[in-house]
Amino acid sequence: MTKTYQFPENFLWGGATAANQLEGAHLEGGKGMNLADVMPGGKIRFKLISQPGFDFEIDKNKYTYPNHDAIDFYHRYAEDIALFAEMGFKTFRLSIAWSRIFPNGDELEPNEEGLAFYDRVFDECLKHGMEPLVTISHYEMPLYLIKEYGGWRSREVITFFERYAVTLFNRYKDKVKYWLTFNEINGATHMPIFSLGFSPATEEVRLQETFQGLHHQFVASSLAVKACHEIIPEAQIGCMLLYAPVYSFDANPVNVLHAMKEEQLFNYISGDVQVRGEYPAFTKRYFKENNIQIDMQEGDLETIKQYPVDFISLSYYMSRTEKKEKTPEDTIEGNIMAGVKNPFLEASDWGWEIDPIGLRISLNQLYDRYRVPLFIVENGLGAYDTVEEDGSIIDDYRINYLRGHIEAMGEAIEDGVELMGYTPWGCIDLVSASTGEMSKRYGFIYVDKHDDGSGTLERKKKKSFGWYQNVISTNGKEL
Repeated sequence: MTKTYQFPENFLWGGATAANQLEGAHLEGGKGMNLADVMPGGKIRFKLISQPGFDFEIDKNKYTYPNHDAIDFYHRYAEDIALFAEMGFKTFRLSIAWSRIFPNGDELEPNEEGLAFYDRVFDECLKHGMEPLVTISHYEMPLYLIKEYGGWRSREVITFFERYAVTLFNRYKDKVKYWLTFNEINGATHMPIFSLGFSPATEEVRLQETFQGLHHQFVASSLAVKACHEIIPEAQIGCMLLYAPVYSFDANPVNVLHAMKEEQLFNYISGDVQVRGEYPAFTKRYFKENNIQIDMQEGDLETIKQYPVDFISLSYYMSRTEKKEKTPEDTIEGNIMAGVKNPFLEASDWGWEIDPIGLRISLNQLYDRYRVPLFIVENGLGAYDTVEEDGSIIDDYRINYLRGHIEAMGEAIEDGVELMGYTPWGCIDLVSASTGEMSKRYGFIYVDKHDDGSGTLERKKKKSFGWYQNVISTNGKEL
């Protein structure tokens, strides 16, 4: 007999995207250049941006830049939102492109054309009874702030971000109830370029610059929470973590301790600062041993303490297995971070291990530690999809992946976890953040766009479209 799960009556089912991965129109409407605009497409992307000293320049003679056009949501948003509404979305997670609002990032006045675009998008969502869930900064820092200020290395960027956030809260206070500050903020410890907007020049300075940049973001996040609560008292604003539970490869205490340290460093520093309002105790030793000296100005810690987030949102794609001594042969790639191969798990076409039980573990870990509501705002399977001769896309592999993770959510709710909602990643096919590929597809909706830039941009419903529609209509009872 199949088990059924009881999700809360007001559970926010939906889907998730990011502006830089679906909007396109990268120079329309007064938008300035941003980080994603200079990231080349293809598997070369990850290699290039991982190297010290990435130059943030465009070279169309060598590379393609799929984010420039993406899937043209900028012009097709009404059609796409209508498809989301047909699935029954209660919420749609999207981000605002900072450089659409402040093209350089440091202007005193915003770009009205950019603000008006998101007015239209939010109005379309609300017309269909869909709550916008808005990420303020999602891997799309204005390029000018990167080149002229050094990204989040600079404390000045706190002021620019606060101005940007306040502008959004004032403009959309009647349209947006749910906000997130920084996407996958903790991912900076492994890949600072995405969220901090800089590529450390040497490995020697990487930790110092990364944690200084994160401190600036922590202060900025708290100031955004303060402004949101003052301008939209009924709104909720959360942080967003890239969460992956860390397993020890075996019961060897050396490996158990190593896994614990990796989990603390990756999963808990950012959560503790933004939810508990303070740096965790273990950072004192870690900073000392790694010669990290954070420049904190007077009042920083008080601001962080006084304005914690209302809830934790998270991306969950995979778990991670670690051991103290590992070789290249042991290693398996994953979402930004790599671990050692777990013999009990299968992996996706991109090497990401599939672990639904790990989601239940993650939700219990987070809720036990923080006791604030949780919201899964990314989860999904990147896979190669095939369009059959009759035009259908039979993606049972995606359905099976999502079903397993939704069952894990149901178990976590029975465990006592307070879960607000679920927005699977890439609800419509979009450009991959890590590889710049269209062939790495996540969506319930297929977009006829390919890695070489060809395609009609036609939207097609996959088999998973109807499946997820039924999941939502039954509030998770039929999986």
